[in-house]
Amino acid sequence: MEYLKIDGEFPRLSKSAVTLGKFDGIHRGHQKLVENILEQKEKGLQTVLFSLGIGSQMIFTKEERCHILEKAGVDVLVECPLDVRIRHMKAETFIKEILVGDLQAEHVAVGEDFRFGYERKGTPELLAEMGKKLGFSVDIIPKEMEGRRKISSTFIREELKRGNMEKVNDLLGFSYFVDGVIEHGRGMGHKVLLPTTNIVPVKEKLMPPNGVYDTVSHFGNRSLYGITNVGYKPTVGERFLGVETYLFECEEDLYGEPCRVEFLHYSRPEKRFSSIEALKEQLLKDAEKGKAYFTKNFSKKQFTGQ
Repeated sequence: MEYLKIDGEFPRLSKSAVTLGKFDGIHRGHQKLVENILEQKEKGLQTVLFSLGIGSQMIFTKEERCHILEKAGVDVLVECPLDVRIRHMKAETFIKEILVGDLQAEHVAVGEDFRFGYERKGTPELLAEMGKKLGFSVDIIPKEMEGRRKISSTFIREELKRGNMEKVNDLLGFSYFVDGVIEHGRGMGHKVLLPTTNIVPVKEKLMPPNGVYDTVSHFGNRSLYGITNVGYKPTVGERFLGVETYLFECEEDLYGEPCRVEFLHYSRPEKRFSSIEALKEQLLKDAEKGKAYFTKNFSKKQFTGQ
């Protein structure tokens, strides 16, 4: 998949099917838009996801979103910041110059509440009207609902802030995760506590509350269950936010390995203990609680990672 970040002029693409939005979480609603443009591949159109105005704190990082979208089959991810030029561009100008002129759109899919252009005067109805004049088709996709509430990145952020990983994962349609490369820590886990793997997420990554989680770590084609602490490890003291995982039944040296940690369940908040011994005692309890969680919710074959 090709990744393009707009910094000045827009690239000129070949004939395309485009979906427009923010696409912070690539949640179930976003997936309906992606599925719509993927259907246009049969007509020989390349599929383009046009992400408009990603903020500083992201549910998924650029690299993580690229991985999700590439796996889905999207051809091009275009990230366009909401700079002065874009914010003050009239909706009609955006359609003519960028959507049709630069992206060569022959099909466009948007959510029913999508707004764009100066003073947010661009609407799905305006897109459909101009599509008839300029020769591109438009599909307006109804919002995906969770009960009586629309699924949105805002909804997901609220649940993520609460540590409600079951709800977050339901809204996403897949498990929330953190990607990274296993780094060397202080070595205290192997020497004093429990052997762990360490990932340091980028500052732009929106994380759940500090605490202990039941997680699945993926290393290539292998998946291993464990418990993960998110935070600063107040008992031993760290200056950076870390994702530290104790993998059940794994004693391998995994330093330097790419890893994806999926968060399934929030077990308890992070806390300071009176001593290293008290911390180790609690970690052993966390591990037993985590194993019980996986035994209850997954088969033994899955649990052992075999």
